[in-house]
Amino acid sequence: MRFGILLVLGLTACAQSKPFDKAAFESTLRYYDLLLPAVGVSVSDPKPAKGLPGFSEVDVRLTYNADSKDEVYYLSADGQTVIPGTTGSVPAFNLKGNPFQLNLDKLVTSGAPAFGAANAPVTIVEFGDLECPSCRAEAPVLRQLLPNAEPGKVRVVFKDYPLESIHPWARAAADAARCVYRQNPEAFWRVYDWFYDNQDEITPDNLNDKMVAWAGKNGVDSVQLGRCISTKASDADVAKNIAEGHTLNVTGTPTLFINGRKISGVDFQVLQQIVQVELDHAAKAH
Repeated sequence: MRFGILLVLGLTACAQSKPFDKAAFESTLRYYDLLLPAVGVSVSDPKPAKGLPGFSEVDVRLTYNADSKDEVYYLSADGQTVIPGTTGSVPAFNLKGNPFQLNLDKLVTSGAPAFGAANAPVTIVEFGDLECPSCRAEAPVLRQLLPNAEPGKVRVVFKDYPLESIHPWARAAADAARCVYRQNPEAFWRVYDWFYDNQDEITPDNLNDKMVAWAGKNGVDSVQLGRCISTKASDADVAKNIAEGHTLNVTGTPTLFINGRKISGVDFQVLQQIVQVELDHAAKAH
């Protein structure tokens, strides 16, 4: 069970005239940390924070069966900011905004391959590696299972994140797939599927030839594609995605951002549960 950052939507600080809203505090904690209903959450009254002027300390006890865990959160006097006290590497957040806004501000989805309704309530951004076996296992979940289970509710965006140190043809595959996208955006998802379907047969030496042969059967100009691949015309696009992943502390693939919530690749049931949390949260917001 993970205990981490907390953001309280609409929470009023103890230093303000309105009372501290424990129910709102608990509700947002459950949303942010994906706490199961069976997890008990006990929120204390705010008290002056020792050694942190202008902040109050809020103690939280989480319980599950016979286990318990204590967390500390620091709330600014103006009721705007919360700092998780037990996870020093996690930045503070504005209480009145989206708890994942820092991630959303760094994610650039324009100009990226995507499928699903543009106005879907849930957007999943995948940082993936076309040579990655775990990404291959995740692909059917993102491409078929989840869209079929939640029709019209999910949009999927792909960002290149080749792990060059362990996957010798991943960068070349990312460049080639980007070349396909430049020529025919709809064909990108066909080549995305093709790479995973043929992952075991691809090598650094045969990748380009296989790509050119694939192009002729999939409505992509093979001459134009070959020129794009040989000149590395799309490599700058891949480099931007890698740099973006670095700013988001992506360290492995697949890494997903679900409405900004960062998670590692998960199976269909878990992903569907997280999507349902987002759908329920969006419904409450309206």
